[in-house]
Amino acid sequence: MSATIDFTSAAFAKTETGQQEIQRRSLGLSPLVRRILVLVDGQRCGKDLATFAAGGDIDAILEELVDKGCIEARPREKREKTEAGAAPAAGAPGQGATFLARLPASAERTPAQNDMARHFMINTVNAIFGQHTRVSLVEGIALAQGTDALRQAYLSWEEAMLGSRTGHKRLPEFHSKLLNVL
Repeated sequence: MSATIDFTSAAFAKTETGQQEIQRRSLGLSPLVRRILVLVDGQRCGKDLATFAAGGDIDAILEELVDKGCIEARPREKREKTEAGAAPAAGAPGQGATFLARLPASAERTPAQNDMARHFMINTVNAIFGQHTRVSLVEGIALAQGTDALRQAYLSWEEAMLGSRTGHKRLPEFHSKLLNVL
C-alpha cells in the first residue's frame, strides 16, 4: 500500500493506532521513528519531517509508520487566515519568506551581527524547547556561516517556533529582535 505514496510531498496524520503507540510504546519503534511519529501533525509533509530525521531516511521511516498503521497520508490542511479571511500580515508568524524579504541586504550585516543573530536563535530554541531537545536545529544554526546561511537556518528556526505554543506566541517579539541583526 505504501508504494503508491509520494513521501516527500504528502502530508501525514496520526491514526488511532499512532496515538495509542505514543501512549503505550507497544510496537518497539526506534527512537528516531518514534520522534517522527510524535511530530506528525496533519500538516507537515515528508520534506518538512526530514529536517527532524537527522541523517535518517525519511522515506523509510514514513513507510514503516504507514505499514504499521501509525500514520496515513492526507491532503495538507491550509493554515488559518486572519479575522477578515485575509492572509496574515507581512512578518506575522509563519511568514518566513516575507520576514526575510524585509531584511537589509546580506552584505550590510557585520560578522558581529551574524554572531548576535546566531546566539539569539540558539538561545530561543534552548529557552522554548529546553537544552538538548532540538540538537540538529541548534547545530544547523551554529554551523551557519555568513548572513545568507543564517537566513536559511532562520526558516527551520521559525518552523520549530511555530510548532510550540510558547514559541508561536512569542514569535512576533522574536521577529522584532532578529530584525535588528539578521
